[in-house]
Amino acid sequence: MERLQKWTVSFALMVIAVAVSFLWLDRPIAFFAHDHLLQAPIFPGLTLLPEPLVPIALASLLALGLWRLAGQSMTKPLTTLLLCSVSLIVAETFKSQLKYLFGRTWAETWINGNPSLIRDGVYGFNFLHGGAGYASFPSGHTTAICAAVSVLWICYPKFRPLYGVAVAAVAVGLIGADYHFLSDIIAGGFLGTTSGWFAVLLAGEEPIRNSATRRPIVSLG
Repeated sequence: MERLQKWTVSFALMVIAVAVSFLWLDRPIAFFAHDHLLQAPIFPGLTLLPEPLVPIALASLLALGLWRLAGQSMTKPLTTLLLCSVSLIVAETFKSQLKYLFGRTWAETWINGNPSLIRDGVYGFNFLHGGAGYASFPSGHTTAICAAVSVLWICYPKFRPLYGVAVAAVAVGLIGADYHFLSDIIAGGFLGTTSGWFAVLLAGEEPIRNSATRRPIVSLG
């Protein structure tokens, strides 16, 4: 129950943070980024970190499946890779469905003249709308990086400062490039973290402590 309570409290705090950001922070941050940060090339570059993660996850699942078919065992690094891959693919699926559910417009106009806050003054959610122009919430980039990092956070805790830097870099890049509202990033972070945490819990190892072990840590049959 303690874990369930932690998740429930975290969910409630996320909802509150998203609401506060939506009402009072998203618009001024977006206007500031548009006026002062948009031309800096560093911000779009920071958002590239999560781009290859889902293709890597798909390739890893295929490779690990063949590895097991060949009768090889799953060591901790391989199992961590498996959990990262599952977390990423599940998070990607949930993210796509939530984008359709919420139908939020973007801060800027990027896609086929999509309505946006900066160009049109359009701001808000259009539930069950669908379409690339209504897919700002939650942030897919933040979801992806947190889906991978949350697994690594549990399995290899000594590198947590590096994970924090990676997530912060993506978030700063998304805000600085005006790709996403702050509340999009908050929601994406929660979704990705939940996916990673659930993946590790369902594997039956939380936390996984001994990084040097060569024995199987998850029974895959």
